[in-house]
Amino acid sequence: MNPKEVIELAKNHDVKFVDLKFVDFPGVWQHTTLPARRLDESLFEDGIGFDGSSIRGWQPINASDMLIIPDPETARIDPFYQASTLHLVCSVYDPITKQPYSRDPRHIAKKAEAYLRQTGIADTCFMGPEAEFFVFDDVRFDHSQPNAGFYYLDSIEGAWNSGREEFPNLGYKVRHKEGYFPVPPTDTLANLRNEMMTTLMETGVEIEVGHHEVASGGQCELGVKFARLLSSADQLLWFKYVIKNVARKNGKTATFMPKPLFGDNGSGMHVHQSLWKEGKPLFGGDGYAGLSENALYYIGGIIKHARSIAALTNPTTNSYRRLVPGFEAPVNLAYSSRNRSASVRIPITGPSPKTRRIEVRFPDPSCNPYLAFSAMMMAGLDGIQNKINPGDPLDKDIYALSPEELKDIPHMPGSLEDALDALEKDHEFLLRGDVFTRDAITEWLDYKRTRELNPIRMRPTPHEFFLYFDI
Repeated sequence: MNPKEVIELAKNHDVKFVDLKFVDFPGVWQHTTLPARRLDESLFEDGIGFDGSSIRGWQPINASDMLIIPDPETARIDPFYQASTLHLVCSVYDPITKQPYSRDPRHIAKKAEAYLRQTGIADTCFMGPEAEFFVFDDVRFDHSQPNAGFYYLDSIEGAWNSGREEFPNLGYKVRHKEGYFPVPPTDTLANLRNEMMTTLMETGVEIEVGHHEVASGGQCELGVKFARLLSSADQLLWFKYVIKNVARKNGKTATFMPKPLFGDNGSGMHVHQSLWKEGKPLFGGDGYAGLSENALYYIGGIIKHARSIAALTNPTTNSYRRLVPGFEAPVNLAYSSRNRSASVRIPITGPSPKTRRIEVRFPDPSCNPYLAFSAMMMAGLDGIQNKINPGDPLDKDIYALSPEELKDIPHMPGSLEDALDALEKDHEFLLRGDVFTRDAITEWLDYKRTRELNPIRMRPTPHEFFLYFDI
C-alpha cells in the first residue's frame, strides 16, 4: 500500500483520526493521534516531531527532538476506538539529518533484512512466532514502599480456587499443568479467544489455530501465519495490542510476562524460521530431518550464539524464572526432530521443501521482536557463513538425562545478568552490515543493568521472608 492508497482507505472508512504508533527500545508501542485532516502524502515524507528524551533508552534532554515517519504498508483500521481511526506504524528519524535513528528497533530490523540480501545467501527470512499469554480476572501488585511489596493474580479457572466460595463455585477448575486443550466448561476462555481471533482476522492477520495452553489460570495461545522478518515483528506487536484490548473490553486482563505464576508453566514464544531466495526455500534438503546443509549451519549459529542473543530473546529478569533446568522450558542447547525438550526443534512437516523450517524454542514474548528476530537471523547467518557444525542431534527426552549425560551439552544463561555478560563478550556477529551498532548494544546493556537488574537486586521478595526471617 502506498500513501495515496492509505488516504483512499481512510476516506472509504470515514476516518476521523490517525493513530501513529512506534516501538520504544524495550519493545512496547507508544502512540500519538492526529486529526484526519492532517493525513496527506507529505506526512509520509516529513513525519511529525516528538520528545525522544521521554522514551526509555533514547535521547538526552539536550538532544531530545526526534521524528516519526509512518510506513504506508502498515495501514489498517484500529478496531478499539469509538471514532473511526487509522493505525500506522512509524520508524524514527533524526529531524536534522533525516537519517534513521540507530536505536530504533524497527530500523534495526530493516537493516537486518537488507544485510540478508547483501550476503547473497538469501533474500527473505520468514519468522513465525507463537506467543503464549495469560488472561487473568484480577491483578494487583505494589512495591513502591521500602517496607512493603506484594503481587496477587487471580483467575476464575485457577486450580487454587477449587475450594473458594463463589456463590456457587461450579468446579471445573484447570489443574496445574493440565490446561492443554480442555473443552468448556473447564476452558472458560473459548469465546474470548474466538473474539480475539475474529478481531485479528478482520484486521488482516491470518490465524491458524487457537487453544488453551498447559498452565492453569488462563494460559492461551493463538497461532498466526509466518511473515518476513520486519512484517512479522510489526504483526506481533499488533497481535499483542489486540489480545490486551479484547481482554480488557471483556473485563479481563492479558499479559505476555514469561512467568507470572509459581509452580506452573510459563509463557514462551517458539519462533519458526526459514530462509528463501528468489521464491525458493533453502532449508529443505537430504540431511537430518530433511534439512539442507545451510539449515544445519543456521542451527549451528543459533546454538553457538544462544547465550548472547538470550539478552535480546529473553530480555527480562522474569524470563529466567521460566528458563530453569529440569522444568518445562528448554535450557539445553541441542537440536532434534519432533523433540520439544530441545532448544531447537525441527517440526515434522509434509514432503514439500516449502514447509521445511526450524523452531527456536527458548525465546519468550517479553522480547522486542525487531531486536530478537534480527539477532536470531544474524546468529543463523553467522552459522552459514562460517559453516558452524551444530553437532549431532539429541533425539532423547533431554529433561530426563542425567547430569553426566548433560555435562557436555551447552545451556542457556541462568539469569539476565549472565545473558548480558554473554552479549557484551559475543556481539561482533551482530555488527555486520551495521545491523546493530555498538551504540545500540551499549545502550541496551546499560539500560537493562541500571533500570532492571539493579532495582531487582535491591528488593526483597516474599519468599525470602519465608526462608530467612527467623534467621
